[in-house]
Amino acid sequence: MAVLSKIRQRSLILILVIGFCLFAFVVQDVIRNGRFASNTNVGSVNGTDIPVKEFVQKVSDLERNQPGISPTQASNAIWNQEVENILYTERFEDAGLRVGRDHVINMYSQNPQVAQNPQFLNALGQFDKAKFNEFLANMKTSNPDQWRMIESNRPLVEASAKKQIYTAMVKAGFVATNLDAKARYQAESDKVTFDYVYVPFSTINDEEVTIADDAIISYMKKNEKKYKSEPTRSIEYVKIEDKASGEDELALRNEINSMLTARVVGNDTVAGFREMKFEDVPEFVNKNSDIRFDTTYVAKKDIPVEHAEEIFNLAKGDVYGPYQEDGYLKLTKMMDKKSGGSAKASHILITYKGAMRANPTIELTKEEAKAKADNLLKQVNANPSSFAALAAENSEDPGSKNNGGTYDNIVPGQMVPQFNDFVFNSPVGKTGVVETDFGYHVIKVDAKYDAVQLATIALSVQPSEATSDAVFEKAAQFELDAQEKPFEEVAKAASLSPVQVQKLLPNDEAVQGLGSQRAIVMWAFSKDTKEGSVKKFDTSDGHVIARVTNVNTTGLLPLEEAKLVVGPILRNEKKAEMIKEKMKGDTLEAVAQASGSKVSTAENVTLSGAMVPTVGPEPKVVGTAYALEKDKTSGLVIGKSGVFMLKVKSVEKAPELPNYNSYLSRVEREEKNRVNQLITPALKENADIEDERSNN
Repeated sequence: MAVLSKIRQRSLILILVIGFCLFAFVVQDVIRNGRFASNTNVGSVNGTDIPVKEFVQKVSDLERNQPGISPTQASNAIWNQEVENILYTERFEDAGLRVGRDHVINMYSQNPQVAQNPQFLNALGQFDKAKFNEFLANMKTSNPDQWRMIESNRPLVEASAKKQIYTAMVKAGFVATNLDAKARYQAESDKVTFDYVYVPFSTINDEEVTIADDAIISYMKKNEKKYKSEPTRSIEYVKIEDKASGEDELALRNEINSMLTARVVGNDTVAGFREMKFEDVPEFVNKNSDIRFDTTYVAKKDIPVEHAEEIFNLAKGDVYGPYQEDGYLKLTKMMDKKSGGSAKASHILITYKGAMRANPTIELTKEEAKAKADNLLKQVNANPSSFAALAAENSEDPGSKNNGGTYDNIVPGQMVPQFNDFVFNSPVGKTGVVETDFGYHVIKVDAKYDAVQLATIALSVQPSEATSDAVFEKAAQFELDAQEKPFEEVAKAASLSPVQVQKLLPNDEAVQGLGSQRAIVMWAFSKDTKEGSVKKFDTSDGHVIARVTNVNTTGLLPLEEAKLVVGPILRNEKKAEMIKEKMKGDTLEAVAQASGSKVSTAENVTLSGAMVPTVGPEPKVVGTAYALEKDKTSGLVIGKSGVFMLKVKSVEKAPELPNYNSYLSRVEREEKNRVNQLITPALKENADIEDERSNN
């Protein structure tokens, strides 16, 4: 029973993950044989299938090459890659794009791993294609396996080269005319001043306006592209945690307390943790603790703050605890104390050509590096407060240059010997230049800390088998009851509060409040799961019972989300009609009096800004003002935040320019810069994409 209980607690769905590696100089294990012999597809793009086998293989590749990537992140990355590959390949074929060896080499040269490799640089430190070609030619003979691996990566590189050319072609098609430039100049430079009466939508309470669900759905259907959505599911769930009970914690406390004093184990009497000899402590801790003995000396600031005072002030041999921290019940014994056991120091590393791990771009000689370090030391001694700025500007140590060059809590032996000796053999405040294999270090000793060596017995606070079994039975009973009774009623009886999740997408990984729970998402979108379906899921720390509350297959936003997005639009439309009934009159003064508002003035408003002072962005209102003649009054204008009536007082036209070249180049540059962000969404919007991942 106990084994089954643990299996129930720890069972997780194994999700295949995928990956994509950008081309690189050396790509290891790019393509391997697939593990699944399925002939089905995970989807299609414009009729081109994406086979499961190849897709899963790329899952495995990315999982292997990018440790830590989540399954859904990887899946989405590969899916986007496959969709884009198909869409762009279609465009490449239509455009007749071809790339040759020079294009491929050029793409490699854009990769820092290749371009900055010293063996491919010429005397000027620039990438040399001839050297790279020679390297590949030699590799074909000397290391054919590696050569074949690089060649197998060629299609990815060629695709990247084609995409670069295609993007450049599209950019070339974006041009601005003198009319565009002049329009931009006028939009930024012309100014209009107008009086207006404004009645905000907020003058009518939302509760006074009712929006029917049918009206929201109808509005979305009329604007289908804007409110398009993948299928969604809404769920509610409760979580029953599998955690230690009060009885479990009491038993654990009794167990750890029993270690304090001598006890009989078999025929032997074992000394207690409190009085045992120091040399016996490490073995005792390793035998009885869930965390092994650590010989490291630590400063007071590195001890958990809520226990630091008591632990740090223990006399040698004394024991503190039991106390609870980070999910463990602990006993801590003072093993040793020493002054200056750890230190804080700042440094500026100046490397030179040939130094260990020096950046290939470094050109300083060893003598020049030493002279630079000596000069920096003089600056530090003249103005100690400048150290952080000097480190940020000069240090070649990426691990510390952005935090003032500082390393805190350095322990003896942590740094290279020369660095270590200077820090621990010098008083606080001492500065100097030290040479190591990495270069020259300008060092300042910032602080030294007393340090202690501690021995800690830590027992993980876990539920007992009996507790876990009881929790499992409670969750199983909840699942059974929720099949027959209202979910809310069952939750209330169990003293639990259901959590509502309004929008799950087919390829989501996380569930609000639960973190990564792909199994729940897959179940919610399963063909066999209907609205009202209930299922229990075992998690690492308990059990989740979920119920599907809504199944949305319309291709539009789910209703609950649409109420938040579309609801305000329809509500404001109704409010506008109600406000217009109040804004009677032909003049601003009459309308202001009728609506209980006032006449305000907006001065020097530009069309590009479209801001009405104290109101906010109102492009329709400002556009109306520019379209009116001086002293003319508009009708009622429905803006973003309310209803307006306006009267133009003046329009100040900017003077004509001899030419608009500066505006022309800016408009064209801005349009070209948008191309990279626009191409892929445009291709996807006009493609027939079928995503079947959730069904595989």
